[in-house]
Parts: sequence; structure tokens; C-alpha cells
Amino acid sequence: MGCGRVGSTLARSLEDRNHTVSVIDSEPDSFRRLGPSFNGDKVTGYGFDQAVLEKAGIRRADAFAAVSSGDNSNIIAARVARETFGIHQVVARIYDPRRAEVYQRLGITTVATVKWTADQVLRRILPAGAEPDFRDPSGTIRLDQVPIPEPWIGQRTVHFQEQTRSRIAWIDRLGEGMLPMRQTVIQEGDVLHLVIREENAADAYATINRGPEEG
Repeated sequence: MGCGRVGSTLARSLEDRNHTVSVIDSEPDSFRRLGPSFNGDKVTGYGFDQAVLEKAGIRRADAFAAVSSGDNSNIIAARVARETFGIHQVVARIYDPRRAEVYQRLGITTVATVKWTADQVLRRILPAGAEPDFRDPSGTIRLDQVPIPEPWIGQRTVHFQEQTRSRIAWIDRLGEGMLPMRQTVIQEGDVLHLVIREENAADAYATINRGPEEG
């Protein structure tokens, strides 16, 4: 639901990946953003209207994305898709980050546009570790991107994880992602993507900056 810049980009991206897509928007002129090559259905109406959702094929759908410009419309449509039609994969775009957190706790996956943009900027202007790449809705687990300090070069990843009480999700090495094995050794230029408990983050970064313990 929603054929603005986000909705039209999402629809084309899904179709490029060989998915069948229906797009709902209350303004027929919005469908021009899809371009002439779009093969999916274009349904004029409101995405929280059950008849409109039926026309768009909601009963055959595997997922539903509410990405219009209105928070209320997106939440109502997301709830109808999930609670009335039983769609499990439902995402709602929300501009108000406080409301997004509430709906996230209710089980509706939300993308808080303003907060996401602000977080992206913060991650690029603050020192490493000040703001994570991702934090789960409960605020318990975070995912951080960490350029490896020189003292850790040559250390095995298993020792790094033990000493920092973190888990390495993957390593960026020479422009490619790799999954660490027990015998993997940290190399110069590695960027580690770490999963850390929020309560342990400060100690983890202190250990990373201090370097490995001898022995």
C-alpha cells in the first residue's frame, strides 16, 4: 500500500526479484512512478479497505507492506492484513518513532523513517561503538561494526569473542563478507560485525581498545 517513492521502489525491486506484486494507492496518478515495464496489478483505493485488499489479491499474498505517507493509514492497513487476512509478514512504515516502538512491541514490524535516517547519520559522525548498526526492539541486543585495532591482528576470533563477550556475526575482509571459523585469525583491515548484549557493550569496547590479554 502506497505508491510514493518508497512504495514504487519497493514494488519494482520485488518484481526484479521475480515476485508478483500488487500496488494500492488512493491516487491513480501515483502509479506512473512504477514505469511502463511494471507488470503487477495497480489497484486504486485505500489499503485498509477490506474490499480493496481483496481486489489486490490479499488472500494469495505472502506479505504486505504499508508504506503510504500516513502513520494511521499504515498501522490500520497492517493490522487488517495481519488480523483479518492472517498475513504473517507485515511491515508498516511509521514516521513517529515513539509510536513505532509501541507497535513493534505489539508484534507489528515497523520501519520508523525519521529515526532510521537520524540513526544512519549518527553512526557516521559518532566514534565507533557510540551508536550500533542495529538494536533489537527490546533494547537487549545490538549489532556493531568495528574496524579491528592493531593489537588484535594475528589473534584467533574465538579468543576475541571470549575476551570481549561478543559474537562475530561476520567479517568484512578485502571487500567480501566471510563467516569466522574456530581457526580463523584476525587480519589487518578486517571489519568485524559484532553481536553484543547492550549491558556488556561498554566493557566489550574497553577490552577491544585495550587489546588482548596475554596468555
